[in-house]
Amino acid sequence: MEKEKIIGIPRAMSYYNYFPFWYGFLTNLGLTIVLSDPTTKKTVSDGASLVVTETCLPIKVYVGHVLNLIDKGIKNIFVPSIQSIAPKIYNCSKIRGLPDLIRNVIKADFNIIEATLDKSEKNNNLIDFLTEIANQYGIIDINRIKAAQNAGFIVQNNFNVMVQNGLDFDSALKNAKEGKVIIPPKKEQKTISVALIGHGYNIYDKRASMDIFKKLEKMDVRVYNAYQLTIEQLKGGMNTLNSTLYWANQHEMTGCAGHYFQEDKIDGVITLTAFGCGPDSLMLEDIKRKAKNYNKPLLNLTIDEHTGEAGFVTRIEAFCDMLYRNKRAKILKQRQQIEENLAKI
Repeated sequence: MEKEKIIGIPRAMSYYNYFPFWYGFLTNLGLTIVLSDPTTKKTVSDGASLVVTETCLPIKVYVGHVLNLIDKGIKNIFVPSIQSIAPKIYNCSKIRGLPDLIRNVIKADFNIIEATLDKSEKNNNLIDFLTEIANQYGIIDINRIKAAQNAGFIVQNNFNVMVQNGLDFDSALKNAKEGKVIIPPKKEQKTISVALIGHGYNIYDKRASMDIFKKLEKMDVRVYNAYQLTIEQLKGGMNTLNSTLYWANQHEMTGCAGHYFQEDKIDGVITLTAFGCGPDSLMLEDIKRKAKNYNKPLLNLTIDEHTGEAGFVTRIEAFCDMLYRNKRAKILKQRQQIEENLAKI
């Protein structure tokens, strides 16, 4: 029996990387997408109540978003298992086992729209993954599925172009869904600039990140991140730090850090990681060890459901104050050097 042509998508985890693609693909197949609401305190607490304490914040948030969709009356919820995005390049175990986790912790009447992508296995490629999804809605025409795949790529590519040119996440997503590509005017130069290193589900989720972009903007700080870089730049960043790619989202951390460590315009680096994330702890150690070689001040912010906003803001303010002092000292030193050189003439 063909399922109702509605699919719920949790506004968490891979949403921040791939939703433009899913939007183009699924709507082209004639499905109606229902998103969970933006993350709230209730989203986090609801999700956290169903998993063990040691579970990382992003997974707790994801569980909360699935519950939110169920509360909306959505019966079909998309929960993919993205095992590997390339041969021997893996996701963490919780992302790989996400459908099983959801199935075991949420006891409710709903259907998991499940499909597995594992590029480390032979004969498991993207079109097979997409076909597995489409088949669950009674769509078996491979040409229709391939056309939907191309529609997804168009929306994703348009989104990427806008973000890489400095448009914020929400505006880029809105324009991409409408089939628009809008390149924003160049932003005015700020006194200091920082690179914000973190996964999309940590930095773009306003509840999880305490809306860090807005906080830094209020401090008159220019922010750069991984999503403004091309894949070639991220791969170059990995090479800069002599790091080997193993984790599927390693480019967002190590690759991004390696790129911005080399940028003179970057005055400092902020990493935003979730407490209890095993892969991130390994990547962070690599970043911290190599940051010293590039003389870039580094601040690590760790988040979980108990993170207090006051202490969070205080640490950012103290770090930015230090960057301002460093910048002033650098400018004064440059002026002094110029004056000394002129005096010798």
